[in-house]
Amino acid sequence: MLQAETIRVCKKCEASTIKEGILKAAPYDTVLVQKGTYKEVDIRIDKPLVLKGENYPLIDGEFKGEIITIVSDDVTIDGLFIINVGTSYTKDYAAVRVTRSENFLLQNLVLEKLFFGIYLEKSNNGRIYHNNILGDAEEEYNSGNGIQLWYSNNIEIEHNTISRVRDGIYLEFANNCTIRNNKSVNNIRYGLHFMFSNNDVYSNNTFENNGAGVAVMFSKEITMHNNVFQDNWGTASYGMLLKEINDSEIIGNTFKDNTVGINIEGSNRVTYKGNDFIGNGWAIKSRGACYTNLFLENNFLFNSFDLSYNSRLNDNKFENNYWSNYAGYDLDKDGIGDIPYRPVKLFSYVVNNTPEAIILLRSLFVDIIDFSEKVSPVFTPDNLVDQFPKMKPFAHDRN
Repeated sequence: MLQAETIRVCKKCEASTIKEGILKAAPYDTVLVQKGTYKEVDIRIDKPLVLKGENYPLIDGEFKGEIITIVSDDVTIDGLFIINVGTSYTKDYAAVRVTRSENFLLQNLVLEKLFFGIYLEKSNNGRIYHNNILGDAEEEYNSGNGIQLWYSNNIEIEHNTISRVRDGIYLEFANNCTIRNNKSVNNIRYGLHFMFSNNDVYSNNTFENNGAGVAVMFSKEITMHNNVFQDNWGTASYGMLLKEINDSEIIGNTFKDNTVGINIEGSNRVTYKGNDFIGNGWAIKSRGACYTNLFLENNFLFNSFDLSYNSRLNDNKFENNYWSNYAGYDLDKDGIGDIPYRPVKLFSYVVNNTPEAIILLRSLFVDIIDFSEKVSPVFTPDNLVDQFPKMKPFAHDRN
């Protein structure tokens, strides 16, 4: 096997453009782009190689279209500054697209003034690591996503910062992916949005100040651990939306200052354990068809409503949670309240049906109707209780 060579690209080098450097390179060579500005578009990588920048050379697409497209296995792109991706209403132009490729690495990229940032289609076994993706999206209809996966499996997405795009990270038909230590903030729609994607792991990510935090739909066996969902605030906003999600884990997350912490519909056999719900409008809104779920050892701290429920039927289990609104006592000093706690208040039921009633939230009238429902449940599930409410909040270790 021939030894890999390095092809240098600069104004006075053997290759003066990136396209020329790729053309001169043999498989598994390195194309080393020196600092400078390269006004190029439709750069196509059709052989295994490393495309690496020195001191972040600038590739300016001048809004003419897609900038880099990978159509080969075993490609690495490292250390480039890419700007001015074209916008189209018929084509999803991206700063970097990977098509039908395996074993790729995209790292240390800065992508700005983009339509789509990184777009994978039918590509597997790759890594997207330590990239900074900054869009200038103002409306959904003319903006793209920061990182998008379509029919792509076994992808690692780590230590990326994504902001001001439509969806920070979007997955569709993407299985066995790991998404961790990313920060997705200030995006138009969702920090993370995925559909029809199974066996994925999301951990230690921050989703903050997005149109809505995370939308998780039509998927199963999802693991979501130690993420932060914060300041996703608006009339139709939430930290996390779960729709048709089954056999999953939501453990050790923080939901703080969201309109709704978790909005749940048609999701079954999900374990919610060790989460903190702090200062949300609603900590949890259950909209029906949610069965055999377990809520264990969570902190519900100073939410306007801890739990909203729209059915009188319940087979979900609430056990050993801390509720800041619990007013019971602990005579035997075992740390467990002696009186079970009913987290669903009648007023939350009223607000669900008549949103304008929220103006009565702090009134004496609300206290009276909530007390009457607690004594004799009529509108809320009579078996929806935490039999063993904790007297002190859990000190969850988030490190």
